[in-house]
Amino acid sequence: MTTVRVAVPRKGRPLEAVLERIASRTGTTDLADEIISTLQYEKAVTKGKQTADSDVYERLATYSDLYEDSTPEFTLMRDDREGMPRRIVFDSVTVSADDIDIQLVGREEPFRALRKHEFALGFDSADLVLEEVVELTADPLRSLAEVNDRIDPRDTDVRIVSGLGDTVWHSLLATPEIRRELDGELNRSFVDAYEGEFCISPRYERLVEAVLGTDAIENLSFTYPEPGTVEEAAIAETGIGVYLTVTGSTAHDHGLELGEKLFPSETVLLENTAEKTEAVEQATDVIVDSDLETELATS
Repeated sequence: MTTVRVAVPRKGRPLEAVLERIASRTGTTDLADEIISTLQYEKAVTKGKQTADSDVYERLATYSDLYEDSTPEFTLMRDDREGMPRRIVFDSVTVSADDIDIQLVGREEPFRALRKHEFALGFDSADLVLEEVVELTADPLRSLAEVNDRIDPRDTDVRIVSGLGDTVWHSLLATPEIRRELDGELNRSFVDAYEGEFCISPRYERLVEAVLGTDAIENLSFTYPEPGTVEEAAIAETGIGVYLTVTGSTAHDHGLELGEKLFPSETVLLENTAEKTEAVEQATDVIVDSDLETELATS
């Protein structure tokens, strides 16, 4: 049986979204749930919210014996935060679908692994694609469907195939005082008219430039949260900015109004078009729902 290797994140919400999607398409829900619960437990141990009965190496050996049919592998990753121990993260698992095997392989940077042609398929955050390869223009980037058209084919062969729907939003946030100064709705037009300091996370600077457009940011002076400062608190101090939101409740807690949802932060299926084979197409068909709204063309 042909095996297609697919690069995936090693931990966190994006990996959970991938496992849930694969499970829904291959009937491996119990396997996915067990991997997710194991990693959530290990995260709690790392953060001191759980106390483990055995050391990390004993737990690592135990996890490899949990399954009879498809045995997932885990590995250790050093946590860069001061005082944090090594953390158990996902390494790999193989599931069967139709007449192919799909091997999910954990990588720290799946998108970059695809860019280096190590994989034909992979999952990563759409944010990273915007941060690394989309062209910056005066026209704001508004949706996943527009991303592939902004990728220079001379720069990379990787394209977005589909989103997984685990969406949170890069949203415009502002204090009521700032909004009243310009007396308008909190949207891209508001930013076009605004001049002054604008608070963002430094890791999203290029993304913000892409989703607002280069003309809109000409009169903005980016500021960044101090280390250890909550982003919403920093935006409230500045008066206006962009950050990730789900319900907006944290923003409201800091006295901010929730404005336009500028761009979806979503886990996406990526394909290196130069590595496409018949087996890769079969794996893509397994992963992607034919009626998924965020399915994109890669040709």
